[in-house]
Amino acid sequence: MELWSRADPQLREVVWFSLRCRALALLLQAVFNLLIPDHAADAFSPPRSGPWGLWDALLERLLGGLGRWDAEHFLFIAERGYLLEHNCAFLPLFPLGLRLLAALLPCPVPLQPRSRLLLAAALLNALLATLAAAALLALGRAVLRRPGQAFLAALLFSLSPAGVFMAAAYSESAFAALAFGAMWQLEKGRGWLGGLLFALAAGARANGLVNAGFVLYSRVKRFVLRLQGAAASPRELPVLWKQALGLVASAALACAGISLPFALFQYYAYVRFCEPGTGLAQSVPEALLQLARDKGYRVAGVGVDKPPWCSQRFPLVYSYIQDAYWNVGFLRYFELRQIPNFLLALPVTLLCSWAAWTYVSANPRHCLTLGLVKSKGEKSGKARDGFCGPAAFVYVVHSTALLAFGFFCMHVQVLTRFLGSSSPILYWFSAHLLLEHEPLLWSTGTDNPASGKPPLGKSHSSCGKGTSDNPVVRLLLNWRSITPLSKSILGFFLGYWLLGLVLHCNFLPWT
Repeated sequence: MELWSRADPQLREVVWFSLRCRALALLLQAVFNLLIPDHAADAFSPPRSGPWGLWDALLERLLGGLGRWDAEHFLFIAERGYLLEHNCAFLPLFPLGLRLLAALLPCPVPLQPRSRLLLAAALLNALLATLAAAALLALGRAVLRRPGQAFLAALLFSLSPAGVFMAAAYSESAFAALAFGAMWQLEKGRGWLGGLLFALAAGARANGLVNAGFVLYSRVKRFVLRLQGAAASPRELPVLWKQALGLVASAALACAGISLPFALFQYYAYVRFCEPGTGLAQSVPEALLQLARDKGYRVAGVGVDKPPWCSQRFPLVYSYIQDAYWNVGFLRYFELRQIPNFLLALPVTLLCSWAAWTYVSANPRHCLTLGLVKSKGEKSGKARDGFCGPAAFVYVVHSTALLAFGFFCMHVQVLTRFLGSSSPILYWFSAHLLLEHEPLLWSTGTDNPASGKPPLGKSHSSCGKGTSDNPVVRLLLNWRSITPLSKSILGFFLGYWLLGLVLHCNFLPWT
């Protein structure tokens, strides 16, 4: 495939920049974890299994920052499975990957399971984050049709404001790699491969179910454009009806396939916690049972009372956990004491809202027709490219829908990682603004700004041969001379990237 061409200097730079950022993140989290004492957070902290040796203590010192907050759930699931009910809020694909890699890793020294899993998480997420950056580069080239803009967006992904979650034992890197890869395959016309990747993404995070909309929109748009290009006649009505029924059937099949991993896991949880006679009580350590009694956790196979969600018409453990354990729901987070969390989510909220407004303002007719009617430019083969091009419409809708849902129905502070791992818009729009308003980039061989301002000079593109050809590095090295807008965007990305490592790795509140 063209994405993996070794002769592609932009891809080579994206890969190496991503790996360097991953290595720096691992180094910094270890330093911060050593220098800053852990906060005594009221978070899930299961008892450790087995006696710890010298190598376990060393690995905990070096990589322990990757196992904070929700990472405790993923590591616990990978080690012991779904013993506790509220673990079922975390879907199984990433823990399965951790468990497999931990079992395959050659280990010359004795390590406890948690230590092996921490090491596996560091390696796996470094690989997955790099694959996600490469997939974002390919997706940007296909949608934006501006290689420079796609290149800059992929580089920004490596410094994502959600960067700590791409490094820690979270499923964000896996989800981003699968989702961006699926979107790219769909843009290339490989619908079944894209659907398969979307299905795997839905096995990593529940919001992967929303990605079925990309498949639906792609098929509907193809059908509608075919209708517009064909002359209507009564004789063709049976053929059109047949095509419409085929569209409905294939769309339903695609949605069912994408939803299948999530549905299978809900069934697994039902059997695990709702069916009597699982007989797991004897395999649960006493320390863990005591923790469950102290915290009110429900343990699989322990107790005679069924959980309330088992008797619901649609017994979805995921929805129940979000409601009962974390009070997730419409406007439930709108409280005065949550103002700091709303402020934490403000930058990504403003940036994605600005992106939606910019796109709608530039393409009002295209948005009103849902992108299903070709413009004159598209008909003549001269459609606008870049962020405001017609191909970006469905991605803007997807990002805006996630933003609205997250803002009104979720713990709002997770918006940064929610959008940063799910949508390319955060990176595309940031790259669009930088290329549009930063004169330093007009002479780097990147795409001409959409405003029509000419480049300041010619440049033969040689991205990847040195740090000067990396536009992000160039901006950072010339920090004093770049525009306030560029400083704001890069300050947001770098500030959240660094603060996340400082706070999250020491059990301090973060996004």
